[in-house]
Amino acid sequence: MNLRMRIADTRDTCAWSRTTHSAAETRTLGARLAKRLKPGDVVLLWGDLGSGKTTLAQGICHGLEVVAWANSPTFTLINEYDGRLADGQPVRVYHCDFYRLRDSDELNTLALDEVFYGDGVALVEWPKIAEEWLPQEAIRVHLTRLGPHKRQIDIIKLIGQTEEDRCSTRMA
Repeated sequence: MNLRMRIADTRDTCAWSRTTHSAAETRTLGARLAKRLKPGDVVLLWGDLGSGKTTLAQGICHGLEVVAWANSPTFTLINEYDGRLADGQPVRVYHCDFYRLRDSDELNTLALDEVFYGDGVALVEWPKIAEEWLPQEAIRVHLTRLGPHKRQIDIIKLIGQTEEDRCSTRMA
C-alpha cells in the first residue's frame, strides 16, 4: 500500500496529504485517522459525489471499533453507533449526511449541540449546509477523485494550544 505522507505544519494548521489507490486503502487511512480521535472531535468530509467520503467514514468507524457496517445516512441524516477510542474509552459515533438538505433551517429539528459539542465523535458528509453549527476546530478532510479507484485525501486540523502535538507526529 503506497500511503506516502506529506506533513506541512504552520502556526494555524497541520495537514496530511495522502493518495489511496483502492477503497480498501481509503478505509485503512480512515482507521488510522480514527486512532488519533478523541471525545468531542468533529470530522468534516468534503468532496464531490463518488469522492470516497462514505468509504473513509466506514474506515473511521472500523477504527473506532463500531460493530455495525457504516452506511451513509442519506435519508435518516444521522446514524448513531457505539464505538471505542484508541485508549479503550467508549464513545458515541455520529455519522451525518446532509446531502439531501436544501436549507439550514432543516437542521433545527436535530440535536446538533449534542452531536457537534458533546463527548462523541461526529463524521459529517456534505457539511456546507451546517457551517453555522460546526465547531471552528473541526478536522477538515478534503477528498478528490483522481481516477476510478484513486483518491487524494487532504486532512487539515486547526491547532489549539493543547492539540499541537497531535499534528507534529506522524500518523502510524
